[in-house]
Amino acid sequence: MIEVQNIIKSFDGRTVLHDVSATFETGKTNLIIGQSGSGKTVMLKCLVGLLRPDSGKILFDGRNTLDFSTEQMKALRKEIGMLFQGSALFDSETVLDNVMFPLVMFTDMSRKEMRDRAMFCLERVNLRGAENKYPAEISGGMQKRVAIARAIALNPKYLFCDEPNSGLDPKTSILIDELLSDITHEYNITTVINTHDMNSVLGIGENIIFINKGHREWVGDMSQIYTASNKALNDFVFATRLFSELREYVASHATAVPPRKQ
Repeated sequence: MIEVQNIIKSFDGRTVLHDVSATFETGKTNLIIGQSGSGKTVMLKCLVGLLRPDSGKILFDGRNTLDFSTEQMKALRKEIGMLFQGSALFDSETVLDNVMFPLVMFTDMSRKEMRDRAMFCLERVNLRGAENKYPAEISGGMQKRVAIARAIALNPKYLFCDEPNSGLDPKTSILIDELLSDITHEYNITTVINTHDMNSVLGIGENIIFINKGHREWVGDMSQIYTASNKALNDFVFATRLFSELREYVASHATAVPPRKQ
């Protein structure tokens, strides 16, 4: 479990996070949602240690990471898996080598042990047979699954995902959501997902934190979100849901436009 207690973060005198508190539960998909510029990305960066809050506490299973030494932070990073928005794969490395990368960096496994672990992770995301391909040779959805395999290679206790469905079509997005949910429950991971995709919110949102203008304004789950009384949340949910449905409708009804006559 990760607990955030009264964190404040400012940049050049402008406060981005205002006294935010939240709990991210183990074995659940915890979603941070909000409009662009709401502070949710800053929140995620504070959680993973890329930014340091001005004040407050961030507790990983009771350990205040803001009090950690450099060595303690290095040790914590071995417990963390990270799924980046653009997958962040190494183009010059094979799929297998991409998944093996954190094992090379953070373990003293033999080459065979690393390969076996990487192959296990690839099989878990249904990519056995793709290990010798390069990122440019596979689809965007497959690249995202490679990134998930890499994120779980170290068997992390905590998994952070930044806009995991960015750039994916709705059908592939659902597959990624289901995969993240399955892995979270199977390995009892504390999974934190930063997203504005309402399909994800309504599909796998077991614990949802809504950030609005740097304030935590609502907490609940996917069954409660449509009946929430928070106006800012309602505006966000129904606007983004409508856009998502419109995008799916256009994609499913698109036809080729004949060339104009000269």
